[in-house]
Amino acid sequence: MTTLLGSLLASGVEAQTLEGTLKKIKDSGAVTLGIRESSIPLSYLDASQKPVGYHIDICNRIVDAIKVKLALPNLKVNTQPVTSQNRIPLVTNGTVDLECGSTTNNAARQNQVAFAPTTYVTTVRMAVKKSSGINSLAQLDGKPVATTTGTTSVQLMRAHEKGKSVNFKEVYGKDHADSFLMLASDRAVAFVMDDNLLAGLIATSPAPNDYAVVGEPLSVEPIAIMFRKDDPQFKGLVHSAVRDLIKSGEVEKLYTKWFTQPIPPKNANLNLPMSEALKAALKTPNDAPAEQYNKK
Repeated sequence: MTTLLGSLLASGVEAQTLEGTLKKIKDSGAVTLGIRESSIPLSYLDASQKPVGYHIDICNRIVDAIKVKLALPNLKVNTQPVTSQNRIPLVTNGTVDLECGSTTNNAARQNQVAFAPTTYVTTVRMAVKKSSGINSLAQLDGKPVATTTGTTSVQLMRAHEKGKSVNFKEVYGKDHADSFLMLASDRAVAFVMDDNLLAGLIATSPAPNDYAVVGEPLSVEPIAIMFRKDDPQFKGLVHSAVRDLIKSGEVEKLYTKWFTQPIPPKNANLNLPMSEALKAALKTPNDAPAEQYNKK
């Protein structure tokens, strides 16, 4: 009897009926990762156009868990570039299985997609040229301000107490690199975005000493891997895999690798030590939305 029970437990994975994303991956023999091309250091392209970054590494660890779960050691891993605008549609329509970028987990998005436990916490601020003398939202009145299409930055600026009476002009980049180029070429006086992305773009720019990240924090936002919602089987695997990475200390090692050491392609160092907010999130892994981080 004991032997029979042991055999049943051992074959539990095989006996479980696959559903949703896991069935899709098993049937196709492939998993598709959504990657960003300029979300340094979370997800971007290196000098050889290979996707690299903190969230790429975490996604690859999740893929390892999928390989074990499905007994597919040779599972094919495809990558699909996504933008701020199309990342959610490409997840919901089945094109992308794991979105390994720089997506904020908020309540509105949770109505459309699901998130892994938080693996980064960012503060939304603005990058400016030091020569501009700008260090506050109040100084943006009548001036062009860049942000990336499909992100929440402009809404955050308008909602902030110091931004409510400021009449700035919005200019949109198609991706973060494009938005930063608007700042670099003086088509905008500021670029509003997550502080880690701003730090990455500045560190890898031709003249990093020309820029600074300044201004009032507009929001504290949890950033996480995104996947299809209403898929409990896949969510269970993703959450378990990320919690294991956190518990083992692997996430902390990956953070050090990408945020406090030289990174490709220019061996720039972002020098961004782990924030207290992220330390707290890793202590009790969860998929709480941004609204819970910004309660008054």
